Amino acid sequence: MLITLQEIMAMAQEKKCAIGSFNTPNLESLQAVLDAAEKFNVPVIISHAQVHEGAMPLVEIGPMMVEAAKKAKVPVCVHLDHCESLDYMRTALEIGFTGVMYDGSVLPYEENVKNTVTAVEMSRKFGAGVEAEIGQMGTAENGSGNGSGPVYTDPVLAKKFADETGIDALAPSFGTSHGLYKAAPVLDLERVKTIADMTGLPLVMHGGSGVSPADYKKAIAQGIRKINYYTYMSRAGVNAMREMLEKDGNAYFHDLAHAARKAMQKDVEEAIKVFYADEA
Repeated sequence: MLITLQEIMAMAQEKKCAIGSFNTPNLESLQAVLDAAEKFNVPVIISHAQVHEGAMPLVEIGPMMVEAAKKAKVPVCVHLDHCESLDYMRTALEIGFTGVMYDGSVLPYEENVKNTVTAVEMSRKFGAGVEAEIGQMGTAENGSGNGSGPVYTDPVLAKKFADETGIDALAPSFGTSHGLYKAAPVLDLERVKTIADMTGLPLVMHGGSGVSPADYKKAIAQGIRKINYYTYMSRAGVNAMREMLEKDGNAYFHDLAHAARKAMQKDVEEAIKVFYADEA
């Protein structure tokens, strides 16, 4: 069942849990996520990041995501992740995406506000919800970056940003980063609570892969309602294929893809058990 970002965030707020948002840049990852959500009968967000355009064009994977969401036995939001181009965002909305994340976090504050307001106005015409980011992480969505660490979100500025833009969810920077962690992240969870209290918005954890179960639960208790998760799920698929190739160097690609799908599903299931607490 296809639902909007606003609707799925309302579910998370009501149950005081976090909804997993999983990037699905190919059919196997899409199947893995939806199979895991249906197994536990929980709502889920499937996402396409603009950075994956080179590997899988939005116009190809997007319609597949929307159609799969409509047929799913659980509520599913189809979301555009880390979009930096308003034209790209419009394409996703026209395809049928029900949530978008405009990322102007590297821009000057006023320009970020201006573009986010435009994103909200555009999305409202399609009935879709909008997530935006303020503050910066040490690495980009594809794991690149200067490694200088996050620029933590100022709670006062976060409230101002929320009030000026009318967004539906906010992604603050509080110590996570994209990609593989070289050391355990140190999260400023008091900052999360302050931002949640001041803005009244559901908050989003970016760079969710690799955070400990204990820190997930603490973050959820402080107001995190959406957790972006992909890197470790993808790594599980890669490891499964590597293991199969070591056992059988003549394995067919479809066998490798199936092994990756099942391994990714198992990884997603473990994440869901933590995100949804008693729901899964």
